[in-house]
Amino acid sequence: MGGQVSIDENVYVVIVGGGFGALRASVQAGFAKQTFMPYKETFGLNFLQGRVIQIDNTEMQTVVLDNGKQVRYSHIILCTGTSGQSPGKHNSVDTYQSAIQKYEDFVKVIQEANTVVVVGGGTTGVEMAAEIRTEFTNKNVILIHPREEVADPDLLHSVKEQAKQVLLEKGVELLLGNDLACQGSACMAENGALKVNKHLQVEGFDSVYAVGACADLDEPKLAYHAGLHAAVAATNIINSLTGKSLTSYRTGNVTMLIAMGKDAGVGQFNGYKLPRFLVTKGKSQSLLLWKSWREMGQKAPN
Repeated sequence: MGGQVSIDENVYVVIVGGGFGALRASVQAGFAKQTFMPYKETFGLNFLQGRVIQIDNTEMQTVVLDNGKQVRYSHIILCTGTSGQSPGKHNSVDTYQSAIQKYEDFVKVIQEANTVVVVGGGTTGVEMAAEIRTEFTNKNVILIHPREEVADPDLLHSVKEQAKQVLLEKGVELLLGNDLACQGSACMAENGALKVNKHLQVEGFDSVYAVGACADLDEPKLAYHAGLHAAVAATNIINSLTGKSLTSYRTGNVTMLIAMGKDAGVGQFNGYKLPRFLVTKGKSQSLLLWKSWREMGQKAPN
């Protein structure tokens, strides 16, 4: 959890959450250290590690951590993501080294398995299945999905078909239109996302904003969109303090890049299908991690 104190001593902006998923860390040995960034080095004393157990929206306006510490806020931005499970989402409070080790241990589990079954063929499931077959070409990988089409429903049909083709090329066995997947993933559709207005304020709370996957917006849950949300939320906090009108967030044509292992990828930009080689070079090879390290003002480890 990070907080940034503005020039006005009465303004305390608290940001809850700050992670993103990189499925390759659970498949490729040594990759986890590329995805866990030490926030303390960037934010210094403005960074606090802990689990939020309560947000007091009364006049006190405080965030309470599991260690009992209370943090005052004038504005709060919630970036807690979805309720997904490990390894796609790291849910425990860990040290930097402990978190990395957990992913290295998971890699060993994949290494020792003869067959890996991925339940759910949305974007995350597609990426996971492709990553495993890319890293371990001798593994049997089975993807089970309730629909005949894979990846995000909002993608162009041609992009979804291309994603299916890449999976088949990599040797992933597809069990599509299978009701078993519905039983396992039905509860995930109702992820408890926060209702927000057009300014990304949580309904009923002018000083509380939600960005990223935890916001109830009709668009794919992507880091790209979370960045757009963050810009709107930050601008609106400043505008609310300076008496200016709040800006609105509007969903547009879907932009999505799907990394299907380091040697393949499919996607679309602003509603237009992209060539596979462009997605592979632009995202799949590096997962754009260099961009995150640069934004944090740090150098990525070797």
